[in-house]
Amino acid sequence: MAAAEAGFGQYRADTEYNRKQGGQVKTILDEAMHVVRITCDLILHSRGRVVERDNLIAIEMKRLSHPEREKQKDRVRLRALTKASFDDIWSADGRSLPEHVCGYSLGYFVELDADRRRFRFEEYQRGHLSNQMDRAF
Repeated sequence: MAAAEAGFGQYRADTEYNRKQGGQVKTILDEAMHVVRITCDLILHSRGRVVERDNLIAIEMKRLSHPEREKQKDRVRLRALTKASFDDIWSADGRSLPEHVCGYSLGYFVELDADRRRFRFEEYQRGHLSNQMDRAF
C-alpha cells in the first residue's frame, strides 16, 4: 500500500532535520526547562502540512560504544518531543503553533551492538518510556 493510499501522502521522512514552520531552528525545553536546539536522526512529519497531526515519529540511534551521556541526551530529547505540549498549554484557536517542538506520537531510541548482533529498543509516548526490549538481529 502506498503512503498516499494509507493517508500519509503529506508526510516526509527526514534525517537530521532541524527546521520548523517559517524555517526557524527547532528547539525543545529539556527537563530543566532550558531551550535546546535539536536535530533528530530520523523524523516522520508533515512539515506543517497537517497541523492537527504534524509530528508522527522521532528516532534516535546510537552504537553501544557511544558515551552514555550522549545516549541520555537522546532519551531526554525523545521524552520532550513526545510530550503533548512543551508547557502543557495549547492555544484555544488550534492554529497557533507552540514555540518549541513537541507532540510526536512516538519516539524510538535504538542502541546497536554490532559485535554481539543485538539491539536495544526503547519506545517513548506522552513524554515517558512506554516499552523496551532487547533483540538479536
